[in-house]
Amino acid sequence: MYEVLETIQTTYSGKEAEILTKAFYFAKEAHANQKRASGEEYFTHPCAVAQILIELGMDCSTIAAAFLHDTIEDTYVSEGDIKKEFGEEILQLVQGVTKLEKIEFKSHEEEQAENFKKIFVSMAKDIRVIIIKLADRLHNMRSLNFLSSERQQRISKETLDIYAPLAGRLGISQIKCELEDLCLKYLDPEAYEFLATNINSKLAERRKFVDFVIKEIQEILAESNLQGEVFGRPKHFYSIYKKMKNQGKTLDQIYDLTAVRVIVNEIDECYELLGKIHKKWKPIPGRIKDYIAMPKPNMYQSLHTTVVTDFGQTFEIQIRTKEMHRMAEYGIAAHWKYKENKTVEDNFDTRLSWIREVMEWQGGVKDSKEFLESLKGDVYSSEVLVFTPKGEVKSLVKDATPIDFAYSVHTEVGHHCVGAKVNGKMVPLNTVLQTGDVVDIITSKTSKGPSWDWLKIAKSAGSKNKIRQFFRREMHDENIKIGKSMLEAEARNKGYNFGELLNPVSFERIQNKMSFSTPEEMYMAVGGGIVTVNQVLVKLIDVARKETAKDDNRKFVSTHHSSTGDVIVKGVEGLLIRFAGCCNPVPGDKIIGFISRGRGVTVHRADCPNMKNETPDRIVEAVWSGKVGSDYIVSIEIHAEESASVLQVVSGICAQLNLFITSVNGRIDTKLRISIVDMTIRLNTAGDLDTLIKKISAEKGIIEVFRV
Repeated sequence: MYEVLETIQTTYSGKEAEILTKAFYFAKEAHANQKRASGEEYFTHPCAVAQILIELGMDCSTIAAAFLHDTIEDTYVSEGDIKKEFGEEILQLVQGVTKLEKIEFKSHEEEQAENFKKIFVSMAKDIRVIIIKLADRLHNMRSLNFLSSERQQRISKETLDIYAPLAGRLGISQIKCELEDLCLKYLDPEAYEFLATNINSKLAERRKFVDFVIKEIQEILAESNLQGEVFGRPKHFYSIYKKMKNQGKTLDQIYDLTAVRVIVNEIDECYELLGKIHKKWKPIPGRIKDYIAMPKPNMYQSLHTTVVTDFGQTFEIQIRTKEMHRMAEYGIAAHWKYKENKTVEDNFDTRLSWIREVMEWQGGVKDSKEFLESLKGDVYSSEVLVFTPKGEVKSLVKDATPIDFAYSVHTEVGHHCVGAKVNGKMVPLNTVLQTGDVVDIITSKTSKGPSWDWLKIAKSAGSKNKIRQFFRREMHDENIKIGKSMLEAEARNKGYNFGELLNPVSFERIQNKMSFSTPEEMYMAVGGGIVTVNQVLVKLIDVARKETAKDDNRKFVSTHHSSTGDVIVKGVEGLLIRFAGCCNPVPGDKIIGFISRGRGVTVHRADCPNMKNETPDRIVEAVWSGKVGSDYIVSIEIHAEESASVLQVVSGICAQLNLFITSVNGRIDTKLRISIVDMTIRLNTAGDLDTLIKKISAEKGIIEVFRV
């Protein structure tokens, strides 16, 4: 752990090194006698987190907070102690990383969601909070092998769902790739081991090929008088795993296991080199990506192309400037690592714009779990790049619509949207946008605002919450009172008590269908005329009827006594019950009841072909009571070769099992040249049928035996 002190002395100035040394010994004393699951001193963990952040080039306050990040939560140290010793800035960073305390949660999921929301709010104030948290999570993942299998799976899934995408969104590819590979190791260990073994087995062969490509590109650079660095970069396991899974490919079918990266000085040189590489090797259509002209949402920039050599080998080449390379590797952390560079400063605010957007809409969500789900589905899935009519690029979530585009331009543009043009043509507002589309929003000052139906059309959490905030602002308390009063009055007119109709179960059903997040929202929509009273009430009554029917099923049963066994039919009372002749159900069979008009309930086998197309609401639950009679009748059909003595064989087996044959019908199928025998047999126990079929099937000349 003392190695980190040596790194500090060579990396930071005298005053900064003094502060960090003080933080090191302060935290070391606070964590004295504490152990990790591995048996190591606990303080090795804060040291490892600090080391990761030093490698990222983070500032003095961030490294100090890394040493101290677990002291408030796990030791006697108070917030006042940290403020006194290290000041307000470092205290706020430690507070941002510290988990919530003294709050009881119903579940781990709720606790995780609330903690992450707290971290995200802190991160909006100071982005360094999440960088510390990512380094903390990375070291925890590196030492995950000391925990139980259950905790390994839970922590890995949380990391893959939240922290790895967030590292990617911040552009810190080093951390993102390592987190993903570590998650794969625990979530799908067989796949991880397969990739590790098979990729490494061909490492020498692949290095030889990469060396060949590097030499060829260096010759192109020399011929063009371009200065550049060329090197190979093996793709991390998780990216290969995803490609195999999503595209259904084997490892042998994935050719770009190693990407060749070229670093040049100027943007113009990137395009010049791309053209010359395409002149030498044929590019694969659809695999040329210009992230310089259209950066990724995390501001990643590079040219990507996949080409084929003269001897048919496929590989990927990435071309970028030195500045782009720094940003690609360090992402948001490059703001501190390369502080003297103005481009980095300019990109910093751009990279943080999505965080401000999230904080703008997060006040509109009702709880932390909804916030976390919205974040996963919105911030982490920006995949569609579209253009404004002026050529500005907008990054939207997958399957985004013109409504999402309108709200991404400005909230008021969204509120006053009345139509949209995509690539010059008028389109419906629910049109799914594709990368490269040019979108023009048509607005009207006379528009009264968004429609409630837009909640079903919009895909991004930001758009949905802006729509909800509009209705919450416009539909004040008066509309809540009016809406509730209207629903109660109409319910009385229909003979219902509204208080009984509206319960957690019924509201959940109506919530899914009409996009209400709270009952108050529903009252506001009714009171404001957004939806009608009957639209809401009909759905509530429908749910109430179905729930009542379930209760009735539990209350009322009928029992049928027969020589074969007792049957209990649920949900009916006082009806005649009989067995179906088409499938002859016997004890041990799964059964159902079918309500016949004027004929009571007929009991069928659950797999009876005649029941496949019947109306579900006429089918009721039925079970055997367990009181089985002395005997019962079943029918079987036997297919045999023409020469087989079927009757003699079956008679002998029935005699052996003490079973009685009640009827026999035989015929010859001249086309198939087989004998077909239908038999009705009285069995003694439920197990006799399986035994009989197995014994007949085992005889010579028998083709198949099945129950009719």
